Amino acid sequence: MVTVNKTIKPLEVQEPTHFHRIEKTYKNNQDSDYTEKLKELGQEFNYAKNSNYYWSKPDLSLLYGTPLYDAASETQKLALNHLYWVGNYNHTAVSEASTSIYNMVTSGVFRAVGGYETLCDELDFETEQESYHIRTFQKIGYKSKMAIVGKTILGNSLYGKTEKDNNNWLNLLIPQPVREYFTSSQGSSPFSIQRDNTLSAIAKTMLSDKKQYYSQYLRNLEEKGEPIPAPADGLAGRIAPRHWLRFFTVHWGMSPFMACQYYSLRYTANAILKNQEYPYVRYYRELEQKGEYIPAPTAVSYYHLLDEAFHTTISQTIARDMYKDFPKPTAYEKFISGLIVYKIQRNLLSGLSGVLPGRCVYDDQMLMLFYYKLLKSPLFNMETKEALDWMEKCFCQEHEGFQTGLKYHHSLLELMRRLFSRLDYQWAVNRDMGIMAAGASIDKAIQNNIPVFKEFSKSVLAQDN
Repeated sequence: MVTVNKTIKPLEVQEPTHFHRIEKTYKNNQDSDYTEKLKELGQEFNYAKNSNYYWSKPDLSLLYGTPLYDAASETQKLALNHLYWVGNYNHTAVSEASTSIYNMVTSGVFRAVGGYETLCDELDFETEQESYHIRTFQKIGYKSKMAIVGKTILGNSLYGKTEKDNNNWLNLLIPQPVREYFTSSQGSSPFSIQRDNTLSAIAKTMLSDKKQYYSQYLRNLEEKGEPIPAPADGLAGRIAPRHWLRFFTVHWGMSPFMACQYYSLRYTANAILKNQEYPYVRYYRELEQKGEYIPAPTAVSYYHLLDEAFHTTISQTIARDMYKDFPKPTAYEKFISGLIVYKIQRNLLSGLSGVLPGRCVYDDQMLMLFYYKLLKSPLFNMETKEALDWMEKCFCQEHEGFQTGLKYHHSLLELMRRLFSRLDYQWAVNRDMGIMAAGASIDKAIQNNIPVFKEFSKSVLAQDN
């Protein structure tokens, strides 16, 4: 009897496909890095050379489709087109500064886990790119804004005296030690410090089995006695108050699953930017094909999207696929991740604007204040009553601007559902973006604006008197 010896080869364990996608994205991002081109465009920008050209199709303009836009001169329409770019990229600059912080927070977790070195290198590279993007946006934005309206719409001081006067009587009723506990002119009040410490302790207690993954970035801040970062502006600043953002940041900087979940939030920022930026890219290509002059800001949008496309791929990959590398989320982690996305919908995506295309949140008094100052600026040079009359037509009556807003709302909703519908751990209302979808109503937007505008108008007239 002949015995045949068979050698059994061990099965080869293949890496998940998202590892290869991350490696490919990192390599391609390095090979096609456009930061130097963006830096050059920012340094050489001259508003006068670009002032007589539209930087996008007219529908990406402040007040587009409103009665006021229809009555505006060509010079004013060009300025409204340029100011839309300025406002959009000022907001993008602030949001990208927040992204840089959270890249460092989450990469600290992935480094602690081990095996994600290429991903961490990509996040570091993205952070470096963002610094170039931010400086370019700020340079072009500042030069353009100063050329169009000067310092007229810088700052928001309209309500300063009124609020202070209204609080005087309350200050007399509250004992000074109590006031000093809740408020401080020197920085954080004792109450806010205690609140932040309590929320941080809750997060660390609920995630105590993940303490070995706590981000080195956050450890370093704690060792220096510095607070956990919480942006007050940009997209992150709209999602929740700063103490809630600090609370969420502890989760993103401690749990591998929650670090992945953060990238669904970052994808939201990517999607909002893409929804507004891709039309600039189409416009750039149209001008290029016709051999026509391409304004520098249009070129900035084009090259920025080429860089940002890699960032979007990373956000999708981590949020949609990489979270599955780790143990299934606990009930607590599911709750926190659901709460975060719910807040994103409520505070960032729940409405519709008829005066600012691409804005998917109801118009508020701060936006009305911006437009009031714009109409009072040298660009329109209106008296108070004329400005308020035009604003009422724009905010409180149906017009084409709401239809334009609805178009951008629908395209963003599709982008959001493309990711969130695939996150099995999310609440049902988050998977189908139910709150965002319900906000796509012109009638709701107008009904929301009417009382807000009445209150705003009342404040303006009281200030004038």
